[in-house]
Amino acid sequence: MATSPAYPTSPAPAGPAGAPGSRHPRWWQRRAIRAAAPVTLLALSGLVILALVRQQTGTEGFLVGLGLATLPVPLLVAAFRWLDRVAPGPWRNLLFAFAWGACAAALIAIVANSFATRWIATATADPTSADTLGATVIAPIVEETAKAAAVLLVFLFRRADFTGVVDGFVIAGVTATGFAFTENILYLGNAFGTDQLSGETGLASVTAATFFVRVVMSPFAHPLFTVLTGIGFGIAALSGERHTARRILLPIAGLLLAMALHAFWNGSASFGEYGFFVVYATFMLPLFGLLCWLAVWLRQRELRLVRAELPAYVAAGWLTAAEPFALGSMSARDLARDYATHHLGRPGGRTVVAYETYATTLAVLRHRAGRGRARADFAVRERELLDALWERREVVRPALAYAARVMAPVVVPLPYTAYGPPHLPYPAYGPPHHPRAAPPAPHASPNLAHGPAYPSYNPYRT
Repeated sequence: MATSPAYPTSPAPAGPAGAPGSRHPRWWQRRAIRAAAPVTLLALSGLVILALVRQQTGTEGFLVGLGLATLPVPLLVAAFRWLDRVAPGPWRNLLFAFAWGACAAALIAIVANSFATRWIATATADPTSADTLGATVIAPIVEETAKAAAVLLVFLFRRADFTGVVDGFVIAGVTATGFAFTENILYLGNAFGTDQLSGETGLASVTAATFFVRVVMSPFAHPLFTVLTGIGFGIAALSGERHTARRILLPIAGLLLAMALHAFWNGSASFGEYGFFVVYATFMLPLFGLLCWLAVWLRQRELRLVRAELPAYVAAGWLTAAEPFALGSMSARDLARDYATHHLGRPGGRTVVAYETYATTLAVLRHRAGRGRARADFAVRERELLDALWERREVVRPALAYAARVMAPVVVPLPYTAYGPPHLPYPAYGPPHHPRAAPPAPHASPNLAHGPAYPSYNPYRT
């Protein structure tokens, strides 16, 4: 049986400058350049989109649109962050996704949609048909492609943070939230300008009608479309490296579904006097409810994976017997975080959250390997996650033990000997060529070799 090394093999250090075999990163490969490039691109896009929107709406219309368009943003971002709480991704990914949707994708959509609509109007000499074709065909293709670019970039360059359907769901949803934010500013600002010219105010105004349709009735529309693309990327992330066709075709299929749904929604206004409301009630709302159910199911599935996969690491001595249960319950997780925060302050609470994230990622990694979808770096990645858990154990274990005792008073720990945990064999998973290879051995640490599964004292108490 193939076994993984106790520690991943480290590459030999690079020699001095000019030595044979030494490699220096090119200027475009440096971390500062790679971080500055997207920030600069998004900042420039933001300045240009700000100027374009303000030019179309006027300063007063822009400010009104900005104030009204901001209202649904915190609710939508909070909803996606709630979905991501089991294994929260870094904030930088969410900030990038929102900024891309609000700046880069919105700029691409405004420029491309305007150019295509004008070209069609000139070629056909029929501005009305050009507007209809632009709204039902051009806009869905351009906008969904522009939003999907953010999901693709995170998928390619933040691969360690993009591990499944939940990540695709969240990144796509936040990107679409940013795009809808900018689009709502434009629509609401133009509506306010129309009301100023006509003198309409109150509930009869165009601004009130636009606000009701876009912010009250359908704030979820753009996230609903783009989430389909994110689901395609998420399933592709779960696919094995050998399934190249699946990893390429599934994101494309998700993107095509997003385009089709977007086109259907935009075209509903041409289905008759009540076509929009019929489509909204019979199609959009049920689909929105279905995706909400899917989001809750995905979140619960991650918790079930934690409870199912982590006991193997308990048997090998990496985790205590209480941890799979405590880490597989959001209530227990919250209790452990509050316990650590109370005794150690916010750094303790953040350490618990990091531990929970690493443990969930480890469970998902092991589940994928068990289904024959492990990547070539499975052993190295598994060891990295186990080391990350081990480094935080002194802070986190008392908090998780406390949460487990409160949530489930009767917990029977696995036996420990006076000389350390019994390194029992368990079906861990290795690289794809041998999916049931043995795991790396735990550290030979004196701290692990003594003491019961639950400490009899409170290390937080001084």
